[in-house]
Amino acid sequence: MPTPTDLPLVPSEDPFVIQHGGFYRRWFSMIDDLEVLETTVASLTATTEDAWVPVWRGVGRRYEEEGDRLAQAGEFESARRAYLQAKTFYAIGRFPGEITPVKAAVSAECAEAYRKACQYLDPPLEVAEVECDGQTIRTHFRAPAGSDAGNPGPAVLIMCGADVFKEDRGWAGELALEHGLASLVMDGPGTGENPFPWDPSSVKAWMAAVDYLAARPEVDADRIAAFGISRGGYSVMQLAGAYPEKVGAVVAIAGHPFGYRMPDEELDALVEAHNRRSEFVFGEPGGPPSFPTWSREKEQEIFSRWALSELGILDNITQPVLMINGKLDHLAPIGNIYFMLENGPPTGREARVYADAGHCAFKYQPEWGPASFRWIREKVG
Repeated sequence: MPTPTDLPLVPSEDPFVIQHGGFYRRWFSMIDDLEVLETTVASLTATTEDAWVPVWRGVGRRYEEEGDRLAQAGEFESARRAYLQAKTFYAIGRFPGEITPVKAAVSAECAEAYRKACQYLDPPLEVAEVECDGQTIRTHFRAPAGSDAGNPGPAVLIMCGADVFKEDRGWAGELALEHGLASLVMDGPGTGENPFPWDPSSVKAWMAAVDYLAARPEVDADRIAAFGISRGGYSVMQLAGAYPEKVGAVVAIAGHPFGYRMPDEELDALVEAHNRRSEFVFGEPGGPPSFPTWSREKEQEIFSRWALSELGILDNITQPVLMINGKLDHLAPIGNIYFMLENGPPTGREARVYADAGHCAFKYQPEWGPASFRWIREKVG
């Protein structure tokens, strides 16, 4: 059986090929049989929802039905694995989010398959509601067995990105538990069950999540960390600068923009990568691109609104920081990591750059995943 490590590295967003650093990087670690992915991708004819969703939904339903059969036979661990596979293939069908009623329907199926998988978890998963400015954010909370008001422990806020929802971060919650950490997994603003728009002010939603964790009897309010991937890798840094008194350590997998200003050649390459992504329509046939076209001016606008340096919070980030990424990231330039290493306290910042990996270094997720939560435990434990 082929494995992800056998694949070539080609940073891209082309959904018709399977490559390291490519479109399917998000889900590699969640797919048990790469041959199923390869066969399914080979059958694709278009990305519009009429051609895309039925293909991925069909694979998801086969796994979900297998999970139902195994559950009825009492083979609960095998059923859980099957439901997680169903969830993952439904999630690919949903990409990049609930942008149409069809996408919302397959997203609901994704969440249902995940709920089925979670019924076998011990300790259990709790659907927790975080309140912020009169709105409710539905999240997933787990705590190590034995954690309570008499024995509170450290915790981590697991922050999702732009097109992967909390159901696809359950593995991070598992790793947190393995390292003695409670976890709260939350959708990023503008996605899933987070009603806040993607705007710099939405950091208040993450701050509310930290406050929620701090109030849990299972959690020591003085030992809370945060972990984020891709856009979540940016958000974790923004949170660290906006709420330094409550966030004790952060792990940022990729993330952009921090304050690094790209030279012209690199900037042009980033603009080109964004524009290649905008060529694909994942919604209705004849609909608009699912991602906006890009330009130097657009990138400068994003930098002006979002860069940590421009928000005035860069100097607040003094807690321990671990940054991880692939050197060949085409969406979050590796210069962001070097910028943070060059602009901060002389100690407390660590980084791991994988020379032969792309966005988020997903090729090495089996390595950096456990290492990240071990590091968090060391810093806040």
